[in-house]
Amino acid sequence: MKQVKRKFFVIAAIVAACIFGTNDVKAQEFTVQGDLVSSYVWRGVYQTGASFQPTLGFGIGGFSLTAWGSTDFDGYKSTEGRANKEIDLTAAYAFGESGLSLSVASLWWAGQGARQYFNFTSHETAHFFEAGLAYALPCEKFPLSIAWYTMFAGADKNEEGAQNYSSYCEVNYPFSVKSVGLNATVGFVPYETYTVGYGNSGFAFTNVALKATTAIRITDSFSLPIFAQAIWNPCLEDTHLVFGITLKP
Repeated sequence: MKQVKRKFFVIAAIVAACIFGTNDVKAQEFTVQGDLVSSYVWRGVYQTGASFQPTLGFGIGGFSLTAWGSTDFDGYKSTEGRANKEIDLTAAYAFGESGLSLSVASLWWAGQGARQYFNFTSHETAHFFEAGLAYALPCEKFPLSIAWYTMFAGADKNEEGAQNYSSYCEVNYPFSVKSVGLNATVGFVPYETYTVGYGNSGFAFTNVALKATTAIRITDSFSLPIFAQAIWNPCLEDTHLVFGITLKP
């Protein structure tokens, strides 16, 4: 696990060097925003109630580095063990106009008060290290995208204590109706998982969703983005309706 830790920080250092080591400020892109959501649902699985979810991201060229977090208004981990304090760090690279992108992420949802964020020991760490491969069709009339994620190290262990390599696949199709942006999602897990909450014993659909995004005009120069998302989880026979407000410059 020490080797994984070193590799993760080397990747982060290389990306940071690419971002901060250039004089072309105009080529850099920064993202600062926060979402206020009525509940936090991850890949079709309920995590916790009303939460605030900030995003801090920056990139240059095809590289990007993003910090995303979520915390609810209780502040402590639930008795069911679900996350109410999460911090995800993602390094990604998009291959030009090809539609292909790669990502490596550290997902940490140990909860408020858990501490030990820098504990990377294989059977003690609360980090889930995940690699992702995504592809978007280069067709404006049919903007379908597909992404595959696999946890390759960290807390994702099976019953024998070995790495489980839990995976998740998601297909998205964005479209619009008048002034409302819509996105249809179908997500599934291909085989049994143990520690990430999908509740499956084999192949299962966990995330069938429709998200609608629009904006409330406050003044002639300011609008407040809002969204609503209906989510169905066939595996857990559960459903959710989430409302959110996005705050950004």
